[in-house]
Amino acid sequence: MKTPDIYRFSLKSQLTLFGVSIFTMAGFTWPFFAPDKATSHFAQYFFWIALPLTFLLLIAQLSDRSLDAKSVALLGMLAALIAALRPLGAGAVGLEPMWFLLILAARVFGGAFGFLLGVLAMLASALFTGGVGPWLSYQLFAAGIIGLFAGSIFKSWRGKREILLLVFISVLSSLTYGLLMDLQFWPWAIGFNTQLSFIPGGGIETNLQRFFVFHFLSAMAWDIPRAILTSVLTISAGPAVLTALRRTKKRAAFVTPIEFIERANQPKATL
Repeated sequence: MKTPDIYRFSLKSQLTLFGVSIFTMAGFTWPFFAPDKATSHFAQYFFWIALPLTFLLLIAQLSDRSLDAKSVALLGMLAALIAALRPLGAGAVGLEPMWFLLILAARVFGGAFGFLLGVLAMLASALFTGGVGPWLSYQLFAAGIIGLFAGSIFKSWRGKREILLLVFISVLSSLTYGLLMDLQFWPWAIGFNTQLSFIPGGGIETNLQRFFVFHFLSAMAWDIPRAILTSVLTISAGPAVLTALRRTKKRAAFVTPIEFIERANQPKATL
């Protein structure tokens, strides 16, 4: 049985991912619903609960029987390559070339594979660069969602339409990743005594206004350069990388079932 993707989520995995997504989005958006300052301090536990949940989801998918040895080997190789690409950019201004390869690999190998690749690559990058902290669970989930999205829409598009679609995905992913990271960073970033600070128990409109001003200022230095770099790499190197990845997928025959055929007994040669 051949499928267009080398790996797909089972129904159980989809339900688990949905549950983790709901909890993680609550962790992203809690500042707009915290009724008082005490609740805002309690909300930090979202960080520590979301991290093991994301790890458990990753381990559950890697242990899935439908993910064969070739797929695991490819997943590890691509995750290591993406993790190595991340420090090459000037991270302080959002120039991170890792997103280019993540989006293209997810495009070729499918959304479920892209989710695993995003989570595993971000984890490897954090361990490699010493970027382990309470923000890591949200980085893992955001990278996984980008891979899932990139590998799930308009799979039949090819040629110039596909490159334009990938540029759109690159821009949207870069801006969305920055928005999500600012959501989990903003309440603690600048204290409680500035005009852009999070107000515990404040109105939703007031906190939204303060957050978007803060996000716009940070996006100028992080998200927009990330979107430009990822788009330029997609336009310039995307066709060649897509061709190489698709050739790898075809030659490795990920979606071809392995069959063992017993040889017929051959008569012994006589002298």
